[in-house]
Amino acid sequence: MADPKGFLKVTERELPARRPVPVRIMDWKEVYEPGDTAVLRRQAGRCMDCGIPFCHKGCPLGNLIPEWNDLMWRGEGRAAIERLHSTNNFPEFTGRLCPAPCESSCVLGINQPAVTIKQIEVSTIDEAFAHGWVEPEPPGRLTGKTIAVVGSGPAGLAAAQQLTRAGHTVAVYERDDRIGGLLRYGIPDFKMEKRHIETRLRQMQDEGTRFRAGVEIGVDITWDDLRARYDAVVIATGSTLPRDLAIPGRDLAGVHFAMEYLIESNKAVAGDQVPHQIHAEGKHVVVIGGGDTGADCIGTAHRQGALSVTNLAIGQQPPNERPGHQPWPMDPNVFEISSAHEEGGKRTYLASTVEFLANDAGEVRAVRVAETEFVDGRRVPKSGTEHEIPADLVLIAMGFTGPERSTLDEQLGTVFSGRGNVDRGDDYQSTAPGVFVAGDAGRGQSLIVWAIAEGRAAAAAVDEYLMGRTTLPSPVAPRDVAIGLLPA
Repeated sequence: MADPKGFLKVTERELPARRPVPVRIMDWKEVYEPGDTAVLRRQAGRCMDCGIPFCHKGCPLGNLIPEWNDLMWRGEGRAAIERLHSTNNFPEFTGRLCPAPCESSCVLGINQPAVTIKQIEVSTIDEAFAHGWVEPEPPGRLTGKTIAVVGSGPAGLAAAQQLTRAGHTVAVYERDDRIGGLLRYGIPDFKMEKRHIETRLRQMQDEGTRFRAGVEIGVDITWDDLRARYDAVVIATGSTLPRDLAIPGRDLAGVHFAMEYLIESNKAVAGDQVPHQIHAEGKHVVVIGGGDTGADCIGTAHRQGALSVTNLAIGQQPPNERPGHQPWPMDPNVFEISSAHEEGGKRTYLASTVEFLANDAGEVRAVRVAETEFVDGRRVPKSGTEHEIPADLVLIAMGFTGPERSTLDEQLGTVFSGRGNVDRGDDYQSTAPGVFVAGDAGRGQSLIVWAIAEGRAAAAAVDEYLMGRTTLPSPVAPRDVAIGLLPA
């Protein structure tokens, strides 16, 4: 194990400092200062190497956390990244973007602050890239089988890398002009700079994975043509249909879905020309939705020079401490202050948006809001509490309802579940033979670790379908959530 007395000698979490707010909102670089190696090793030494490491089950990838904690404490970075890569294709993504359910299930967290697992993870991969320890792993032989992966987010990339390493010829199709899916255009650079995507894509290309950006399956190539060209197809298109807010004034100019706003911002930060870009400069911005996407909009609006930013959430403010009905090792719903919230703005809970109000030009000028009350288990606006909030730009960040389905319905005839996701069996295969489903397209909006885990598991299922057996690891199955083995 790591330092046998580490958790007794060091009882507090130590994380890298965030750059000062007035400095970081002037650019799009990541918010954290470089970490201190001594602090990192000290935190890794707090890991107790538990007899039953609940952090393994807290992570859908089954990361071998105590093992690479021990190696990092010993200064064996190269061995640590090998152990980390054995379960996680992209720790540079998860170490920056995952909400770390592993830390909620850390045994040390019963009576002390949990080990800084996420920070140790991202520091491990950053050190590995800096020292050239991350090398291509091309297959020793080719199987002659071909696979198309549709979608280049974390699920699609994980499936593609696993299948390429198994010896199959894999092509990844992406309708956007660059590879990366929501990693590329849904995540602002202040959370993850895009150079990390480019570094990983170079490794995958050197391994043999082929990338086809700017190709929309169902439009540029029909799904039937794709099935005819390849021995198997993996749908990894994500859950991209935004949940709408059907209230009066929804069609006013200045009311947008969050992803419209974030995609345009990410393109502009990448250096693209974005005509008529949705921009927050000099505007009163209202963000509806209290999740990660809403926080991304808040941080983006600050950097664009918003006059004010108000965040509305219909539910109650979560408690500061783990609630009694979510005991360890569950992942609790607690109040958190992200880097974006730290940068300013106002957060309002129990806020029901009633109406968008217009000016004479047909543009949004304000949002009418009421307090939320619960009636027969439903959240409804409380009569008599309505008030107006100035708004020149409204961003709806209320989550997603499932994958886009028109061409899948028409061309593949795939069946969709009652929740709007592509229906699939325990082998990740859809109702269309030879067509598999991984990530949010099959399970609904979820965490990046679930996307990578499902990409790996779907790859194992595809390999077995094509070859009759597989040696690829399969960390999860769709039924795991249904029967309660793993958290959703």
